[in-house]
Amino acid sequence: MDEVVMDQIMNVAHQAVSWIASVTIIFGGVVPYIPQYRDIRRTQNAEGFSTYVCLVLLVANILRILFRFGRFFETPLLWQSIIMIITMLIMLNLCTSVRLTSELNTKRRSFTDFDRNYFWSWSGFVDYLQCVLVFTVLAAYVTYLLLDSVLFVESLGFLAVFTEAMLGTPQLYCNFQNKSTEGMSIKMVLMWTSGDTFKSGYFLLTQAPVQFWICGLLQVCVDLAILFQVYFYSRFPQKPVSHITHTTSAKAL
Repeated sequence: MDEVVMDQIMNVAHQAVSWIASVTIIFGGVVPYIPQYRDIRRTQNAEGFSTYVCLVLLVANILRILFRFGRFFETPLLWQSIIMIITMLIMLNLCTSVRLTSELNTKRRSFTDFDRNYFWSWSGFVDYLQCVLVFTVLAAYVTYLLLDSVLFVESLGFLAVFTEAMLGTPQLYCNFQNKSTEGMSIKMVLMWTSGDTFKSGYFLLTQAPVQFWICGLLQVCVDLAILFQVYFYSRFPQKPVSHITHTTSAKAL
């Protein structure tokens, strides 16, 4: 009787842990964008946020969803991509609204101008939405045609997670270029590291496709490299401290 009760308790505990892990995976990735959204709303200034962050995450998560048609992976990871896409569209909508208000005299640029010099620097949210829809339709069509190709499906999955894994590299390069980590939130980097470590462990435990956990570990390595920069440049300053504004990285946003 005691063994039966213990088994039931363990089963309930296992389900609770699985549920918490799933919720964390689904919503954990969008948490860093909440304070960014609130800051932009409060200051009505979007200059500190690069919309290329949204571009990278939109591409990565759209490709990940398409990858699922060829190779099954955990449902929470699918919902994670859907939530992230919605979040990036909300961020784009806010940024374009704020910039449109502050740049009344600037010539409007639109997606249908097909001017590569202003790619992803359009004036209205609708233009970004049109671009995302065109990319999604084209990517979906190519995926449909090549879905039977194992090489294409595996490459699609790798491209999706590798794109996301590289989000920390702009900050890494920026720190190296400036020989300083001034202006970068160490708490944010620690949040990336803990989140990416948790995510990589989740990939391994749920036996996600190999592309997922390899790129997850790559993200952790990038995070650790940035933390090393924090230590190195604070211990061995490379230049006098100055109040410069660093280019905000894709990951930090």
